Amino acid sequence: MFKDKILLITGGTGSFGNAMLKGFLNSDLKEIRIFSRDEKKQEDMRIVYKNDKLNFVIGDVRDFDSINNAMRGVDFVFHAAALKQVPSCEFYPMQAVQTNIIGAENVLEAAARNNVQRVVVLSTDKAVYPINVMGISKAMMEKMAVSKARDGRVQEVNAIYTATRYGNVMCSRGSIIPLFIKQIKEGKPLTITNPNMTRFMMSLDDSVDLVMFAFKNGNPGDIFVQKSPGATIEVLAMALKELFNANNDINIIGERHAEKMYETLCSKEEMSKAEDLGRFYRVPADFRDLNYTKYVQEEGAKLLDTEYNSDNTERLNVEELKKLLLTLEYVQEELASYTK
Repeated sequence: MFKDKILLITGGTGSFGNAMLKGFLNSDLKEIRIFSRDEKKQEDMRIVYKNDKLNFVIGDVRDFDSINNAMRGVDFVFHAAALKQVPSCEFYPMQAVQTNIIGAENVLEAAARNNVQRVVVLSTDKAVYPINVMGISKAMMEKMAVSKARDGRVQEVNAIYTATRYGNVMCSRGSIIPLFIKQIKEGKPLTITNPNMTRFMMSLDDSVDLVMFAFKNGNPGDIFVQKSPGATIEVLAMALKELFNANNDINIIGERHAEKMYETLCSKEEMSKAEDLGRFYRVPADFRDLNYTKYVQEEGAKLLDTEYNSDNTERLNVEELKKLLLTLEYVQEELASYTK
């Protein structure tokens, strides 16, 4: 399905884009377009990969013309460009709106105008029962992707627009693990907001697997979730301390702006209709129109009282989390260069 096709990755200079390239550089794709606004990171990638298949395009998803021009001739789109830092989005909510909502609409509209065949937008667990700007803006992006899947132009060319939703990606830019390792190496206390907070533990490879599963198996408007283990922030800190044989203190600094105690990947409402596909949940889109009186539910109420969150998923202990951390290339490299 990739032979002689063109893939565009928005925000392609980030953690996800680099992880995705590892699998795609040797594929049958004719061209991979990396669309982002950071020319320095594009230059770094150009030097590292030295691959003629890569085409770097400078632009901003906020600027419709730039993304529309970049979309010419594209067959597939992975939309990863976003503002992701929760506190930053809280202080500058309109910036999150401009990138995560308006920018996403620009990507989706450009894809529709250019007859792109498959679009996968990358979302977050924070979009479920959102309490912060980042989550609210990503929830809106999901709704827009589902709405665009209903668009007559998209349906006319049998294009498939889907969304993926996942938890914290370990060792991604701005995540807690690189910070903890930096604090360990500098002999500083590990700063923990709340030791009992739970988070999903996903690797970058897991995020790529999820996107590829959605890409290959999605129906229009589907949202895909990958089942992942969880752990408390305290267990994560203890696991890293043991791996690095460190005795750093731990400082409890309190929750940051708009943080949750646990994150949810599937709401109760979604779980009532979700399909269990083994490693994944598929949440199908509701393709009824606004004439609700035409539809009669004969089976009775189906809403469940159980959501899928980082508190009720499989919980990792210190030893289990250490094994998982040791599979991560970033942790391996940091351990190899660490001298106490």
